[in-house]
Amino acid sequence: MTDQFKKRRISVQVISVVLFCFCSIFSTAQQTEIRVNLGGYAVDMPKNALLLSKVSFDKPVMQLKNENGETVNEYPCWLNNNAWPPFSYYYTVDFSDFKEKGKYYVELKGSGITSKTFQIGPYPKWQEDVIAFIRTQRCGFNPHTKQFCHQHDGLSFFGIRPDSTRIDATGGWHDAADQLKYLITGSNTTARILMAYQMNPGSFKDEVDARGLPGANNLPDILDEAKWGLEWILKLHPTPNELYHQVADDRDHRGFKLPHEDNADYGWGTNSFRPVYFATGKPQGLSKYKSQATGIANLAGRSAATLTLGYEVFSTIKGYEIFAETCLQNARELYAMGRQQEGYQQGNSFGAPYRYEENTWADDMEWAAAKLYKITGEKNFLKEARTYAKIIRTWSWMERDTASHYEMYPFVNMGHYAFWQVGTKTDKQEMVQYYEHNLQQIQKKADKNPYGIGHLFIWCSNNLAAAVATQAMLFEEMTGSQKYRPLMQNHVNWLLGLNPWGSAMITEIPENADTPDDVHMPFWGINKEKIKGSLVDGPQWTTIHDKMLQISLTEPDEYAHLQPDHIKYWDDWADYSTNEPTLDGSAELLLILTWLSHE
Repeated sequence: MTDQFKKRRISVQVISVVLFCFCSIFSTAQQTEIRVNLGGYAVDMPKNALLLSKVSFDKPVMQLKNENGETVNEYPCWLNNNAWPPFSYYYTVDFSDFKEKGKYYVELKGSGITSKTFQIGPYPKWQEDVIAFIRTQRCGFNPHTKQFCHQHDGLSFFGIRPDSTRIDATGGWHDAADQLKYLITGSNTTARILMAYQMNPGSFKDEVDARGLPGANNLPDILDEAKWGLEWILKLHPTPNELYHQVADDRDHRGFKLPHEDNADYGWGTNSFRPVYFATGKPQGLSKYKSQATGIANLAGRSAATLTLGYEVFSTIKGYEIFAETCLQNARELYAMGRQQEGYQQGNSFGAPYRYEENTWADDMEWAAAKLYKITGEKNFLKEARTYAKIIRTWSWMERDTASHYEMYPFVNMGHYAFWQVGTKTDKQEMVQYYEHNLQQIQKKADKNPYGIGHLFIWCSNNLAAAVATQAMLFEEMTGSQKYRPLMQNHVNWLLGLNPWGSAMITEIPENADTPDDVHMPFWGINKEKIKGSLVDGPQWTTIHDKMLQISLTEPDEYAHLQPDHIKYWDDWADYSTNEPTLDGSAELLLILTWLSHE
C-alpha cells in the first residue's frame, strides 16, 4: 500500500468521523429544546431551565454564559421522571445560587444547543404596559381609537324599573375581543388595579390624563384607570336598592369590529341601545340558555370591597375627598344588599352556551366586610367577615381537578387576605392555613409534571397560573415564609416562556421574544395593530379544546411539532379559547408584576 493511498484513506476516515459527529450533533439539536423564563429571574428568586429531548443524555451539564459568551458557571442537570410528549426526556437545571445581575443564556455543554437570552435582576415595570392595555379596552370614549362608542348604553331589563327604561351604563371596559361589559370581571379588575397601586404607590408614572390621552394630570395613570372602573361601578348602583351586572350579551358576536363601528343589533338597530341586566338573584336569559343564580352577594360584596379600596386610596389624594366618600357610602349600600340576598348571580348569554359561571359568594362578602371594618372600625363587620371566612374556608378551584368557566371566581380568595390584615391572632392563623391548604393542593399537581405547575387547563388557564403566583406571593407576605417561592416562580416561568411552546403568554412581553402575535382581538384582526401587555387565555386540555365551537386554524400551526398530547395552544386569531386577550386576565398579572419589579 503506497503512502499516498494511506494518506487518502486516513483523510476519508477523518472526514467520515467529522461528518458522523456533525450529523449526530445536528440530529440531537433537531430533537432537543431548552426552555427558560424569557423575562428572566429576580435576583433572590428560584432560577431554573428545562432541557426537552427525544434522546437521552448521560449526566448532562448546563453552562451559564453571559451575553459575551463567557461561561460564568456550570450546573449538573437532573432527569425529571414526568415526561410530556412529544419529548421523552426532561432534564432540569437549577442555578438559583447565581445572583449577579445581567443578561445570560444557558448552553448544553459540548452540543452548541443554547437557550434564548434572559436577564437576572428586577423585572421591568411591565405592570404599566398591562394598565395601558386595559386603557385600550375603555368603553364610552376609547383613547386608543380616539372615538366615542356605545353612547346608548343602555335599557334596563329584569329590574325594578319597567323593561326598556333608559339608564346610564356608559363607561367601563370591554371584556375581551367582544364589547360586552360585566360587573363580574370589571369589579375584580378595578380592585386589582387599586391593590397594585397600594403595593408601591410612588412607582407609577403619570403620562396620560383622565380621558386616557397623552398629558400628565397629577394623578398616576394607574389611578386614572382605577377611577374609570370605580365610576362605572357607581353607575351600575344608581339607587340604594339597585344593582346592574351586565351590558349587552352574545348577540355582540358578529365578527371583528372597532368599538365605534359596532354592528350588533339588539332590536333597536345597529350601534344603538344595548340591554343592561339587573341583578335579581334569579336565573336570567332571553333565549334558551339560562344563567343560574341564588342571590347577588358575589357582585354586591366584590363591588363593595372594590369601592372601599377606592375610598382607601382616593381619600388620601387632595381634591378627591368627595369622590372617596361617595365610594364608601355606596360600598355600605352594596354590602347591605349582599346581606339581604346571599348567593351568586352569573353572567347572561343569549344564543351560545358559554357564560361566566361564578358560583361562590362568601369570599366576596368576607372581602367587603374586612375592608369596611378596616375603614370604619365597626365591630359587626369584623364578626361578619369571620362568619363568611368560615363558610368559604379552603373552597377554591385549587381544590379541584377541573372546573366550569369562571366557577369559584375570582381565582384568588382576596377575602382571606383582607381578613388576615384586620383579624385577631387566631383569625390570622386560620387565614394562613386556608391559603396554605390551597397551595399544597397545587403543589401535589405540580410535582407530577416537568414544569412544576399545578393549575388547571380549562378555559382561561393562564388566569389560574397567575392566580397561583399571586396567592403564593400573598402567603409569603402573611407568614414571612419563602417555602412556596419555587411554586410561585414556576407559574411565572410558565407565563413567560418556560412552557412546551417556548412562547410567553403576554402580548409583546418580554420585548424581542416569542409572544402571542396572531391574537383574537379587533385591533389586530382589522388593523394589524399589536397591543402590548395583554394576557391571552392560554392552553386548554385537548378534550375541551376539541369540543369548542367554530375553532379552526387559519394557517399551519407553528407549534405543531411541540404540542403535547393532552393540552393545546394555538397562536391563531381564530382560536378565541386559547389566544384571546382578556380584561381581567391581564389584571390578574398586576400584583405579581408589581412585586417582581421592585425587588
